[in-house]
Amino acid sequence: MNLVHERDRAAALFIHPLRLKILAALREPDSATGVARRMRLPRQTVNYHVRELARSHFLERAGRRRRRRLYEQCYVATARGYVLSPELLGAVAADPARSRDRLSADYLLAVASTVQSELGHVANLAKRAGKRLATLSLNSEIRFTSAEQRARFAKELQQAVIDIVGRHSGTYLAADGSPGEGRPFRLVVGCYPIAEKKPMPVKTS
Repeated sequence: MNLVHERDRAAALFIHPLRLKILAALREPDSATGVARRMRLPRQTVNYHVRELARSHFLERAGRRRRRRLYEQCYVATARGYVLSPELLGAVAADPARSRDRLSADYLLAVASTVQSELGHVANLAKRAGKRLATLSLNSEIRFTSAEQRARFAKELQQAVIDIVGRHSGTYLAADGSPGEGRPFRLVVGCYPIAEKKPMPVKTS
């Protein structure tokens, strides 16, 4: 099976609402018959979708159980959660190179798409090799009281990152354009407004 066809099949799995529900139902091992019973759907329908999900490695066999005089094959989801690779979108996937405004939301979303695609690829390679990836994540929520404060923060953060990279990073490209020594990493720093969280109601006795 070629890569394009495999990509299209994976994309089709995630735009099918019933298959998403079956994946959610199989976070714990169960048979197609058991899922059909819980979802009140025809067993043949659920069994077909379970086979397709197993074929694409979203489900794996989880033993058999006896029900009356028959044995049922049980399945379980291969992960607790899934992330769709931007590569599933093909030519319409977000690409930072197509955005002219580096201060736009479109550019930041495209960068996030690149991170998701690249990280997913190397994570799969590391998993196959039985190795652990060296990664770093920083996640913080901050507030700005004015546009001027936000601009000063951005300027100082940019300069701080440039200084740290200059002190601790090797040469990314040699003078002749060939890769420098060491393993390449991508550093991404993003900042964007978020919706205000509603306070939880306080219960009174």
